Amino acid sequence: MVLEGSSEALCPPPSLELRPSCNKNQPSPPLGSGSQSHDALCPEDKAPIKYGELIVLGHNGSLASGDKGRRRSRLALYKRPKSNGVKPDVIHNVSTPLVSKCPLDPPTKFCKSHCITLQPTECFANLLHKALSNKSQHSISYTLSRSHSVIVEYTHDPNTDMFQIGRSTESMIDFVVTDTASSGGGGQGQGGANGEGGQSAQSTISRYACRIMCERSAPYTARIYAAGFDSSKNIFLGERAAKWRTSDGLMDGLTTNGVLVMHPAGEFVSEPAPGVWREISVCGNVFALRETRSAQQRGKLVENESNMLQDGSLIDLCGATLLWRTPSGLRHTPTLKQLESLRQELNAARPQCPVGFNTLAFPSLAQRATIDKKQPWVYMNCGHVHGYHNWGFRKEKAGSSAVALTGGGGTAPATTGERECPMCRGVGPYVPLWLGCEGGLYLDAGPPTHAFCPCGHVCSEKTVQGWSQIPLPHGTHAFHAACPFCGTWLTGEQGHIKLIFQGPVD
Repeated sequence: MVLEGSSEALCPPPSLELRPSCNKNQPSPPLGSGSQSHDALCPEDKAPIKYGELIVLGHNGSLASGDKGRRRSRLALYKRPKSNGVKPDVIHNVSTPLVSKCPLDPPTKFCKSHCITLQPTECFANLLHKALSNKSQHSISYTLSRSHSVIVEYTHDPNTDMFQIGRSTESMIDFVVTDTASSGGGGQGQGGANGEGGQSAQSTISRYACRIMCERSAPYTARIYAAGFDSSKNIFLGERAAKWRTSDGLMDGLTTNGVLVMHPAGEFVSEPAPGVWREISVCGNVFALRETRSAQQRGKLVENESNMLQDGSLIDLCGATLLWRTPSGLRHTPTLKQLESLRQELNAARPQCPVGFNTLAFPSLAQRATIDKKQPWVYMNCGHVHGYHNWGFRKEKAGSSAVALTGGGGTAPATTGERECPMCRGVGPYVPLWLGCEGGLYLDAGPPTHAFCPCGHVCSEKTVQGWSQIPLPHGTHAFHAACPFCGTWLTGEQGHIKLIFQGPVD
């Protein structure tokens, strides 16, 4: 057995983590692993430092069954009272010769210079067992073959906080993420894999999907890495995982379905423009996408890009897409209170149905389950807003472009298909309008004048224009623009429509 120890760092490893707010008027978010009491986290004389927030696309403010504990649609990451970050420390190259005699019986230490012939079932297994079962030691194991592995031991990094994201509900996962139902046929995503917002029976999200490392000192940089440490504080890349030696003799690898990241090409709030989707490695290096999501061959290394998150960065975990918002970026977005004010302003204008002349009103933000009788409806091809009516239905096209009518699990008065607008005779989908309730998905706090097609989620003009340009991953190699509030694929020439309201006739 040949063992080599090295204190070289495999990769620059910044880390990151979660924490509750000190605002006593708001409920504290759940604590991540190693959490402490609220008093310890938020001393009265010092405001907590927020690194940023992660928002899961397709849930419009909360999971279908409500946000519970670490399973929620949005999570703020705060500076921890004590750092839990880690960084690469020692590298062990472990080789097992074919000779079965070992002079140390049983092996009492890692054999190096004097142990040339080793018994594979003893020395090799002994090393792996010691490295991988030490629950106080983080490590990454790269299995190159049945007789050769590289084990990288990590040590505590006092300068970073680490946050872990994945499908597992184990305590080391700070943010439990499950598959988001999306629709390619024009139906609204329901914001969860099943009725309880729990994990899918055939989830493609890894149990330990990724980790974010945040620097504890200004400017509080956050970086993302593929794969997270399990309950034994290990990351294990088996023989079938994509892995390789780097040019300097170190190791790196990719997870099975990969962690994709797209940084905005410009400022997310001022000049929203999509960047290029890349894949992030276990060590935080940036690569071009593989031919398919789980292909063995990695993409080309992109040396001029980094794993540093910025406002508007998107993280795709193959089943759910997360948006990273920085504190400065969130200052441009509307709060729930501001969204409620915008709703009341819309209703105060007393928009009317141009045919029935009944007054329309957007339901409260909390009422997202069923359609209200006063709820406004829109013809998607022209933007004319009406009240609900049960005529103008084109039976010959029924079902060809049916649209789900609920904002998150409710029922509709009737099934719809193609309808003819009585104002302009335009034919197209006829759907209810819903206000976008997740303020973190907005690009500004402008008035809600536009709606995504074909789902009918209403928000500001800048928000619909920005999101309609962003291709989101779907499946193994497809990309589609989608509504960020429900996950429905966008249709039409622009993916959105300007709403045309009629004011009161009196």
